[in-house]
Formats: sequence, C-alpha cells, structure tokens
Amino acid sequence: MADRNQITLGEIKAPLESEMSAYEHFLREALHSDTPYFDDILKYIFDTRGKGVRPILVMLFAGMHNKAPKFGGRIHLAASLIELIHTASLVHDDVIDRADIRHGKSSVNQKWGKRNAILTGDFILSRIFEMGMESLEFDILTYVSHTIKWLCEGEVIQDEQTHTLGMTHEKYYDIIDKKTASLLAISCGVGALAAGASTADVDKAYEFGRNIGMAFQIKDDILDYAAADQTGKPTCADLREHKITLPLLEAMAGMDAEEESRVRALVGKTTTEEGAIEELSQIVATRNGMAKAEEIMNSYLREAHALLSTYPESPYRHSLELMCDFLAQRKH
Repeated sequence: MADRNQITLGEIKAPLESEMSAYEHFLREALHSDTPYFDDILKYIFDTRGKGVRPILVMLFAGMHNKAPKFGGRIHLAASLIELIHTASLVHDDVIDRADIRHGKSSVNQKWGKRNAILTGDFILSRIFEMGMESLEFDILTYVSHTIKWLCEGEVIQDEQTHTLGMTHEKYYDIIDKKTASLLAISCGVGALAAGASTADVDKAYEFGRNIGMAFQIKDDILDYAAADQTGKPTCADLREHKITLPLLEAMAGMDAEEESRVRALVGKTTTEEGAIEELSQIVATRNGMAKAEEIMNSYLREAHALLSTYPESPYRHSLELMCDFLAQRKH
C-alpha cells in the first residue's frame, strides 16, 4: 500500500484515465441549457466542481465488474447522475446556509442570487430524471433516485436536532448515514449495477460505500475542531450553528446528567455567550473526543478494507484501497 501521506486523487484515478474524457463530455452535455444566461451559470458550476470523489467511485466499481474492454454509456450515465445529484444538493445547501463560498469560489447563491440558485438546483434535478427516462435505463434511475429522498430526510432531522439540542449517538449516525453516506453508498452500488453485477455484488458495493461515507463525514466533523490554519475554514463552525457532532458526543459520554445538560445548554449559547466555543473545544480536547471519534472512523474504514479483500486483485481494487486511506488522511 502506498504511503498515506503521498496519496493523491490523480493516483486513485489512474485506472480510469482512458474513460475520464468520455465521462467529462457526458457530464458537460448534461449541464447544458439552450438559454445563454442560464448556460453561463451551468458552465460556472461545471468549471468549479470539487474533487469528483463520487463519480470516481462509480467508475472504479464499474471497472471491477465490467466485462467489456471499454465502459459503455450506462456507466457514464450512472457517474453523471450521481454527480448531478451531488451538485444540485450543494447548490441548494448554499442557499439554505447563506454560503458565499463553494470550493474556494463564489457560490451560485452569492454570484447570481438566491432565486436563481434555487432554480438552478431544480433544473439540475430535473435533468437527472430527464436523462434517466430518455436513456431507458430505468434500473439506474430508480436506484440513484433513492438518495435524493434520504438527503432531504437527513437535512430535516439534523435541523430538528439542532433546534432541540437533543442529539444522541443514534440520531447522529442516522443523520450522517442519510446526509453523506447514502450518496457514496449509492455511487458504489450503481457502478456495479451499471456494469451488470449481480444483486449480491451490488449490495456489497453499496455496503463498502456506506462504510467510507460514514468515515468521510466523521472525518469532516473531526476536522471542524482542527485549527483554521490547517483546514482553511473557521474552527468549530458546527458549534457556531449549534450542531452537536461525534467529537462532542464522545466527550459527553460518561458525564452525569447535570454536567451533560450544562454542556448541551452551552452549545445553544455559542453565538451569544463569549467563551462558549473555547470551553466546548476544551471539553472535547480534555475528554479525548477527537481521538475517540477517529477510532470510530477507522473502524468503518477497516470494514471497508475487509469488504475490498473479497474482490480479486486489480488496479480498480487497488485504487479503492487508496481511496480509503485518502479519506482518512484529509487535512481539509
């Protein structure tokens, strides 16, 4: 296995080199409008996308199951639909969160306004169903559409828990399963499905994706407590929004009812009481909340590695092994 500190997405994508341009063309055609002004927004989104982890997962799992010498249109369709779901969710998230920045650039919300951002997200969602129906690949469309429901459920559950300050481990895992893990799980499963894998193999791919998705979000929640000069983001942004995540939940484990109640109340005062953020950060540090959360993250990654070990060795499997380590080593 490669040194964790040297893993790059370029290395992970290496087995897909001959397929990436076909996928990029497919995606650009999907993010297109005949209305010039609207197409400018879509081009901006296309050019300022993130790392593309989810479509990479689609194509790596497709590669492990594909029998033909090259990928077919089903695989490029599956990867594009996944990226469109993710993209639409981010555009809408930025409206909900009033976010001005996305991937280091101005968000659609900031650049074109809330109304146009909402409509753009809706347009992208409509393209998902339009492309799926026109392609007649109904199994792929049905499979990926489940995650749209789960993403919405996760957001609503999180919002309710944020207002009540009643987050528990059970609710936390349910939220991150729906909000984050579901799309990575669907990415892996639909890659196998698009390449003609059996139902059992699609389910196994899904389970791998769920494990790395849970790890991915837990890593995000750990990084939220890291220094701003490491991540490039404000420290404890979740606490400032009254969100209780795994590091604080782990820090609260073992507290008596009175102490836990005081900590939860303090989370509700992070925007009004000076020193609340610093006190909560100190609680997480002294009670090893980040270290305990990291061990839980690693347990998900160990399960993902165990699932991969059941596949024959191949460049695709090797890249998926690297992906596990890439997610664990993230600094931002």
